[in-house]
Parts: sequence; C-alpha cells; structure tokens
Amino acid sequence: MTPKIRAEKSAAAMWSRDQASQWVGMELVEIDEGTATLALLVEGHHCNGHGICHGGVTFMLADSAFAFACNSRNSSTVAQHNVISYVAPARAGDRLTAHAVELNLTGRSGIYDVTVINQDNLKIAEFRGFSRALGNPVFEET
Repeated sequence: MTPKIRAEKSAAAMWSRDQASQWVGMELVEIDEGTATLALLVEGHHCNGHGICHGGVTFMLADSAFAFACNSRNSSTVAQHNVISYVAPARAGDRLTAHAVELNLTGRSGIYDVTVINQDNLKIAEFRGFSRALGNPVFEET
C-alpha cells in the first residue's frame, strides 16, 4: 500500500467516526502522509459576540487538520498539547482552509504546523500541535 493510499484509508476511517468535524461543517479537502487540508465556510452560528468567527471554531478547524495529518500513517495518534496564535479575524462568509504539515516525527512523538487562511489567502491563524501515537491502528490493514 502506498503512503498516499494509507493516508486516504486512515482519513476515511477517521472521518466516518468524526461527528464533531462534520457537525461544525468541515470538509476534508486533501490528505497525504504527514499532511492534511480541511476547509470550513464560516456561517453566522460560528461567530461570537463581536461578529467574528469564534476562536474556538478556528482552533477546532486547525486541530482537525492536525489530527488527520498525524493519523495519516495508520497509527492512532492524539494531541499532547497545542498552541494557536490568531493573527486576523475571520468573518461570516469566509471560507477558511487549514493546512497541516508534519515538521518532525520521532518515535511516538510528532510536531505539526497548521496554517489557517481565508479565501483571499489572508492568514487567520498559526497553530502548532504536538502528538503522541497510542500504538494501535486507525484501520485494520489486510
């Protein structure tokens, strides 16, 4: 099995069980080994009292991209800790894209950067995720 096919199968298995990402309206755009791209159209119910996209929604999008990237090798992996910096507000009607890239994978620990941009390529947030593999597969390989 090629790394790309393994990543796609891992993503399909995860997506089928990921009610949270689907519920908020995310879309899985692209997946490959160590990388993932997800998107979200910001709607009114994603906005806070300031009329901008709630930081938790932006974080959730980045966190989901991180999750798909770090599980792409068919090894169940979870977050150890994450940090995010918001650099511009997103608004209702914006299409946000979160692109996760693996920076380092050593043993069971990984480091991933996720950049969130809008439809105009304006950077909305930078997220760094630190992962830990649990040791079991995301799906059974035959």
